[in-house]
Amino acid sequence: MEELTPILLSLLWALFFGCSAWYSAHIVRQVTYVTLADGRREERLLPFSFRLLLPLAPNLGPLFSRPGFEKTNTQITRKIVAAGYSGLLTSKEFLALKVLLPAVLGVLGVAAMWAGLTLVPGRVGLSLQGHQVSFSVVILLWCYAYPGLWLRGVLKVRQRSIQRALPFVLDLLTLSVEAGLDFMNAMQRIVERRKIDPLGEEFVRVLREIQLGKTRRVALRDMAERVDQFEIRTVVNALVQADELGVGIAQILRILSDQMRQRRFERAEKLANEAPVKMLFPLVAFIFPAVFLVLLGPIILQILHEI
Repeated sequence: MEELTPILLSLLWALFFGCSAWYSAHIVRQVTYVTLADGRREERLLPFSFRLLLPLAPNLGPLFSRPGFEKTNTQITRKIVAAGYSGLLTSKEFLALKVLLPAVLGVLGVAAMWAGLTLVPGRVGLSLQGHQVSFSVVILLWCYAYPGLWLRGVLKVRQRSIQRALPFVLDLLTLSVEAGLDFMNAMQRIVERRKIDPLGEEFVRVLREIQLGKTRRVALRDMAERVDQFEIRTVVNALVQADELGVGIAQILRILSDQMRQRRFERAEKLANEAPVKMLFPLVAFIFPAVFLVLLGPIILQILHEI
């Protein structure tokens, strides 16, 4: 019986790793989508760790449904919607992932690290094992902070995409309105003929909400609140005020287009001015040592040979 115990344990471990590999391969092949307001589906890829643990998230749903988490759920929901993952990830699932990542993947990572450090021979192994508690804390903290960092990153990327596309779209809107189309038809034409992007997705939602009965002012204000970006708020406020005061939209669009183009040039100049400062560290850390070795390397080798 004692001889069969190691074999049985080996079989159980092999079964565990085999099932884990099969489940991971199944998760990798999954493609996740969000549904736009007009029914079209756009691919949105969640991180592998999220997809791996999402089936466990409903177990923690009742905990984060309590009144104490209401404000947190509202804030996270706004960020998820602004990032373009509405319908794919809920605030309760996001909070559950902040718990599951360190509790599952973090613990597995710490266990693997401890097992690996025991295999490192000699003084190096003893030195690393002396810092294993610090390494464990870093791994667990990273797993806890990763969902927030990911959400902040995808939100920043989406807002930057909207910021870059806005001047061009405003130019198209201005030309269309000046050519005789009304604002909604111009927006519809742009949505149909441009490749779908974050700004196009927001326009699709505005058009759909207007078709369902919302007024243009309310739909545009909802878009500004949803995107939560300064440029979009500026454009929406100007359009709403023009609508309320009876000012021609073509003239307002022309002014907004010029302003957005000027701000784009200012952002480009700012980035160009920041480039020398950002290049300073790579120059000091990599290029100067390389130049030093190329110029003085042969001299140093000759001196060493003579010694």
